[in-house]
Amino acid sequence: MNVFNDKLNIIRKKEQKISFTSSSIIEESYQMILLLKDLLLELKTIVLTKGFKTEMEEIYFFKIVKPEVLGKLIYYNKVYRIETGCPVNNGKLFIKYFTKHLEQLKTSYKEYVCNSDFYKYYKSKRTDLDSKFFRLNQIDLHGGLNSIVFEIDEKFSTYYDYKVSRIISNDLLYEYLIQRMDSEEKPSIFQNQPVDGYNKDVFWTDSKNALVELIYALHASGAVSNGRVGISKMSMVFEIIFRVKLGDLHHSFHRMKDRSGSKTAFLDHLKANLEKYMDNGL
Repeated sequence: MNVFNDKLNIIRKKEQKISFTSSSIIEESYQMILLLKDLLLELKTIVLTKGFKTEMEEIYFFKIVKPEVLGKLIYYNKVYRIETGCPVNNGKLFIKYFTKHLEQLKTSYKEYVCNSDFYKYYKSKRTDLDSKFFRLNQIDLHGGLNSIVFEIDEKFSTYYDYKVSRIISNDLLYEYLIQRMDSEEKPSIFQNQPVDGYNKDVFWTDSKNALVELIYALHASGAVSNGRVGISKMSMVFEIIFRVKLGDLHHSFHRMKDRSGSKTAFLDHLKANLEKYMDNGL
């Protein structure tokens, strides 16, 4: 599995360099398309020439590895198409354009995804049917599958790896569209804040990823305005308070999801230190 993990690490290292500022989105998404397209071809060559050593390796490849590569390829291609078709850089037409794409995504999700048995299986992180879904030559046409099943390469797809890829790409695209709409309000807020008037002794001393983790935790728990405030607006508040630029929260968050070990390292650190503080009677 090392060779497969090496390919995934290439993607993650490349994504760490992505800024996704308004002036770089198109070029950076295009570069990711080229990278992911080449990696997918490399993986196909490896699979067709060497096959899999074990059933576990085969399931891992079609459930984790290929869907991440293909899912992100689909995602970055959609970002590229959306951005190159955007008629303006800001204003009401800008918001309307991205709102339309968001509504299309939500409609597709409601009609074709959320009620499917496979979607529930995958999201619940079950593994009992992995041998059926993520091994070659297991496609059962009696299940009334989508017609795309007839177009796939049966030597390099189980059909369900494609479905996972679409789930991944849709999740990424949803976060991206929300962020792009929220970012429209960000510049004016920064311009109107008397940042120099804040206490200069108050500043963030941990990593930016730690602050991003905290922001997402507060948002997910509904601790701020009952969860009605978007991630981008929350980040603005923290950036102003602590005088720090967080950059692309969307990609930082998805890199956290790919962490080895605890995905909530900073929150774990906070909990441990608070308990220690309490135990010391301070």
